[in-house]
Formats: sequence, structure tokens, C-alpha cells
Amino acid sequence: LGRLHPEYFPKIFGPHENEALDLEGSRTAFEKLTAEINDYAKQRELPAEMSLEEAALGFLCVANEVMVRPIREISVMRGFDIKEHALACFGGAGGQHACAIARELGISKIFAHRFSGILSAYGMGLADIVVEQQEPSAKKLQKNGGSAVLISLLKNLDELAEKAKTELVEQGFNSEQIEIKRYLNLRYQGTDTALMIPEPESKSDYETEITNCELGITESSPELKKNIHQSPDFIGAFKETYRREFGFDLTGREIIVDDLRVRAVAKSPGLKQFKFTGKSGNRGEPDSIPEPEQTSCYFSGGWQETPIYRLEKLSAGQCLQGPVIVMQDTSTILVEPGCSAEITKYGDLILSIQTKTIRDIGTQADPVQVSIFGNLFMSIAEQMGRTLQRTAISTNIKERLDFSCAIFDESGGLVANAPHQPVHLGAMSEAVRQQVKLQGENLREGDVLLTNHPIAGGSHLPDITVITPVWLNNSTADKEKQTGAARPVFYIASRGHHADIGGISPGSMPPFSRELKEEGACIKTFKLVENGIFNEAGITELLLAPGKLKRSSGEPEISGTRLLSDNLSDLKAQVAANQRGIDLLLEMVDHYSLEDTPGLPVVQAYMHHIQNNAEEAVRNM
Repeated sequence: LGRLHPEYFPKIFGPHENEALDLEGSRTAFEKLTAEINDYAKQRELPAEMSLEEAALGFLCVANEVMVRPIREISVMRGFDIKEHALACFGGAGGQHACAIARELGISKIFAHRFSGILSAYGMGLADIVVEQQEPSAKKLQKNGGSAVLISLLKNLDELAEKAKTELVEQGFNSEQIEIKRYLNLRYQGTDTALMIPEPESKSDYETEITNCELGITESSPELKKNIHQSPDFIGAFKETYRREFGFDLTGREIIVDDLRVRAVAKSPGLKQFKFTGKSGNRGEPDSIPEPEQTSCYFSGGWQETPIYRLEKLSAGQCLQGPVIVMQDTSTILVEPGCSAEITKYGDLILSIQTKTIRDIGTQADPVQVSIFGNLFMSIAEQMGRTLQRTAISTNIKERLDFSCAIFDESGGLVANAPHQPVHLGAMSEAVRQQVKLQGENLREGDVLLTNHPIAGGSHLPDITVITPVWLNNSTADKEKQTGAARPVFYIASRGHHADIGGISPGSMPPFSRELKEEGACIKTFKLVENGIFNEAGITELLLAPGKLKRSSGEPEISGTRLLSDNLSDLKAQVAANQRGIDLLLEMVDHYSLEDTPGLPVVQAYMHHIQNNAEEAVRNM
């Protein structure tokens, strides 16, 4: 593709580690691979053959999408909007992929450090020396009457800090170099998810149960009037972090201190940052930029003339418009068409990215795009799962991860099911199709359906499936809705195991049940949300209904749900997870839309291509 040039690489390859990169060897291997791809396409009567360059670029696009997926997932899991951040580029090959990855993530800025190719080694030179001390605990942290507990914890933290500091001093560090960081590992009572909370700067008033004498308060002190003690507000910091991580708070639950941790950091003197000493020049003046070498690079639009600059021959403040290649001693940075790069005074590069990708893709199956779309759909399902895990309240969903999220086409056929619970894989598609059959004519935008009945594609009754139809927001669709001709363009579903929905025994999985109703609430179809309004009264009535059934003498009593508040919270979490999937799917449709070409047919076509590909793969097993 013209992006790597052997003359800029050291001759360390081959059996004797004295040869240059083998360009012809790579070309020969790709020619063979391209021929195999074209033979496969010809056998299945797929469209035009791929060129060598198209095949190579296809592999690159798939690799980029595979790298994008974990970046997106980790950011969502931690509650951050990735589009508000810059992308840090490192590693010898990082600069080759940075523009494409940033564009896919919707990131507009890339920071490429001057030593990005050896950033790990550079980081080791800057690394601090750290000693940690830890101590278990099981105390309850609370504001009312909790000052004695917190004072005791702070005292223990002081002791741990002294131990850690002493260890660093014995290694030859001065006390002035050492920075102490103190943490409490906190969780809500009844949960397994603990969060490590650093000691906050903010203070809070705690009512104390210990005497004024123990606090060192004299009788003349104004603090004697109230038994109030100001201490770091760990409770407030924990609740704020919990809300950011999981999207809600658990009110009324005690906070448990699992352990205490102290981190003593001996600050490294660091490496002095020195200014870039490249060729002098004035920012923005074309004649200040040296004459580059010229090459040709292959992009999605074909071959383009691309200049090559050596970083040391450039100067701070100069701006380069893509396509362009910037050669560093340890990496090659590719600035793609529509992007630009500016050199900072320290020799770093700030890349500005054109975040809107032009996707002129047809509806015919393309092997590269099938792989890319497969990753995109799976990423959406996985992000739905992250949202559900963060916002659910029950242990079953939040910590046991007994749930599944999936995407379905316009007929209810499965497209992507994130690998949450394999047992849900086959049945969810049938559940969606049954709801389309039962409610299809009555569906409107803003409706969300619920079912758990085995006759409607359910498994056991505690597994409740929440299904949201996806409507396309445009004027044509609006007109169709008014005439009753509109249909959902996709379906999104999440299935979660609820801790209890009634029945003859807690947990709603009795081993001795003889009738389905003895296992709890049976819901064939129900509009959980109608016209955007959550029907709490309706679902509450259905979940409590088993407890109103009359039983004959000698038959076990049937209860309604024993955990109604958890049921309602988890159902709202499932609705939120579905909405996350809808937002991402519609964003994808917009991503593949051009001025005169809608993106919906492309996305729907590739849903079907993925289904066909999966069928063929299974048949060929």
C-alpha cells in the first residue's frame, strides 16, 4: 500500500538478521491470498474481483475494527464518552493505524509523542518507585455515629503510611521525594463490587460517639457544644464514584470497608523535556517546509501522491496536510487524507482528524465489509451488556452476569448475540418473532415489550426478555407511521435472570412444581413501556398476580414476587440497555448514509449477509 518503506528500516531481518524488509515476498504472499479470495467470491457469484491493494486494505480495515472494539468497550464500561478525549498513539506501528482508529471512534485529536515508537522504554525511565501496604477490614462506614470508626481507620492508614515511607527511605530516597496516597476499598452491603476510593480533599461532618477527651477537645473548645468531627468525606466520594460507574445509587444500604491501602510513591527526577531542534522556519509558511520525498499510497479512493518528511527536518509550528508520511527514528506516522498534523515545540505531533467517514458501500456482499460489520454489531451488543451490568441492581445481573443482549433484523432474525449467557442464544430470536407476531400491528415508536412465557420463546420464568423495536427517524418513516404502514427497522432485546418472580418457593425455580403458575408470574406479552411511559402499575400487577390465585386444600401456596423493587429496577436497566443499542444502531445507519443514499439498506443488507455467512459456516463444519 506504499505506507512502509524498507530503506527507512534497519537491516535486522532474515535468518542472519542482516536483511532489509522483503517487499517482494509480501507482495507474492498477498497475490496468492487475493487469488484465494477471488476464487471464493466467484464460486458464490459475488460482485467484482478484488485487486491486490483492495485485499490488503481490507485486512487493514478489519484489524483496525478489531482494535477499536476493546477501546470503545473499556471506555463505556468506565462511564466515559470516548469522543470527548484524545487518542494517544504509541508503538512502532501505532502511527500507521492512529488516524483510522480515531475516525472510527469519533475522536478528533491524536497525540503522537516524539518518542512514540519507544514509549514503553521512555516510560520506564520516568517511572516512580512505589511501595504499597494493605490491611483487611470489615468495618461499617456511616455518618451518623460513625466518626469513631473513621478515626480508627485514619489512624490505621497513618500506621500503614509510616511503614511504606520507611521502606522507601531504606532504599535511599529522601522524605521530600515521597508522596503518600491513602485509599479505602468500599462497597455497599450485599454487593460484591468494591471500589478503591482515594482519600478525598473535601471534608464532611461526622457525629462522634467517643468522648471529647479522646478527641483532644478541651472544655473551653467551641467544638464541645456539638459532638461533630470533620474528616475526609469518603462516603460522598464513594457514592459519586458509584453513580458514575453504575449509573445509579443504592440508598439505604450500609457501606462496608473491605480493606485499607496506602501507596507510597518516590517521585522520579524524570527526564528533562527538551525543545525540538529541527530545522527553523515560520509557522504556516509553505517555503519553510523542506522539499519532501514523494511516494504513492493506496487509500479507499485509490492511489494518491504522498510526500514523506523526516521529523528532524521539520520545525515547531509547521502544519502538514494529509496524505503525508512523517518518519521518526522509531516509528512511521501516516496522516490520512482529510487529516492534518502539527509539530509542537517539543517535537510531538498533534493530529486533527476528519471524524466523518465517507462510506460509499453498496448492498452487495463484500468479504471485508462482512467482517467489519460483524465486529460492529457484536460491539453494540457488548456495549448493551455493559450498560445493563452498570445499571442493574440485583446480584444475578450485576455480579453473576446472568443476562444476554442481542440485535435482530427487521423480521426478528438474530444478527449478533454478545457472549454473555450461551443458553439464551437460540431462544431469544424466537421470543422476538413471537412478539412481532402478537403485537406487530399495535407497535408504535416508544413501545417496549416484555415476555417470559415458554410458549412465546422464553426459557424458565425468571428469565425475562425485554424487546424494543427500532424506528428510523426521518420524514418518510414519519409519514408511514401516520398511515399505519411503518414497520420497525430492527429489534433490540435483553434477557435477564430476575432473582424472584413469585411461585411456591423463593427464587422461582421450585423442583416440585406441577403447573407453570407454581413457578411464578407468566407473561406471554406485555407493553412494559407504551408511548415512552414506563407502565409500573401494570407490571407490578402482573408480578404480584400469582399471589392472588386461589388454591385447593393441600396445594402449596403461590406467592407473588418477593423482590418487587429489584424487579422494577432491573427491568428499567434492561430498557436502558436496549436504548443504548438503539442509539448505536441508528448512529451506524447515519455513519453509512451519504447525501443522496440512505444508510439503512446497507446496514440491513449486511445483517442478512452475516446471517448467510453464519449459516454457511455451520453447514461446512
